[in-house]
Amino acid sequence: MSETNQTRKPWGAQEKQSWFKKQMKKRSYRDEVLSKIESLKGRFEISKYGALPISEAHYPLFLVKTKNWSDTKKTVLITGGVHGYETSGVQGALRFMEDRLADYTVNFNFVIAPCVSPWGYETINRWNPSAIDPNRSFYENSPAEECAALMRAVAELNVDFLAHFDLHETTDTDRTVFRPALEARDGKAVDTEHIPDGFYTVGDTENPVDGFQKAIIDSVREVTHIAQPDSEGQIIGKPITQEGVINYPKKELSLCPGFTNSRYPTTTEVYPDSPKATPEDCIRAQVAALVGGLDYLVANEVRS
Repeated sequence: MSETNQTRKPWGAQEKQSWFKKQMKKRSYRDEVLSKIESLKGRFEISKYGALPISEAHYPLFLVKTKNWSDTKKTVLITGGVHGYETSGVQGALRFMEDRLADYTVNFNFVIAPCVSPWGYETINRWNPSAIDPNRSFYENSPAEECAALMRAVAELNVDFLAHFDLHETTDTDRTVFRPALEARDGKAVDTEHIPDGFYTVGDTENPVDGFQKAIIDSVREVTHIAQPDSEGQIIGKPITQEGVINYPKKELSLCPGFTNSRYPTTTEVYPDSPKATPEDCIRAQVAALVGGLDYLVANEVRS
């Protein structure tokens, strides 16, 4: 650790406000997300579960539910855009609703939050406006409004979730933008992790459901390549448990899939900066991940 990192002070309210004021809108939540949600109104039930008034902007938050809801069917939750800058998580959830969701409604109820962090989507940020990482903030009395709003909405449904798919990306900016910002915010050095080239999933250390993760990997490999471990057999500092799969303690780290207590939790990760993949490939990979996981659930939870 350098002397600079040893002595640097963590950010206070003034530094966080200064950081917030430097963030600029780079794309449109309304044009790229809300317009697509609105186009689904005839096919699915759309409900507003909150809004984020940030500066002069206003960000409504929406859940999409399947119309043919039945208490005899098991329920699946899909979340995208917990980290707003991770584009294919948002667009993958939307594409799945447009193209494939109807194929699975005979077997499952669905609840989908396609863009949990709309300000982060517009400004292409990992953090929320208060410099908080939403995907470390899914706990009671969360200071992240995005997380608190989603947890309230899900609790009000009063359902048990069979599976929770949380759609993410790992990007080069994790190293070039986020890590330096994290060091500055917290006043301490952060280990630089190798950015894996390809798709992988993050299971739950306490509930890894290996067969479910494998089904996702096998489905995605038909669309794009699977991330290989580094020279130490790891992906982002964690040992692989099988090809393209690592595990994190999701509840301990307050990650999004940890708060629902689903039987089948997973976090998907694509790599949009790969020379071997395009943004469209990444969206298709998210859809393939959902299809592979759902086909596994049909075979093992519905037909078994």
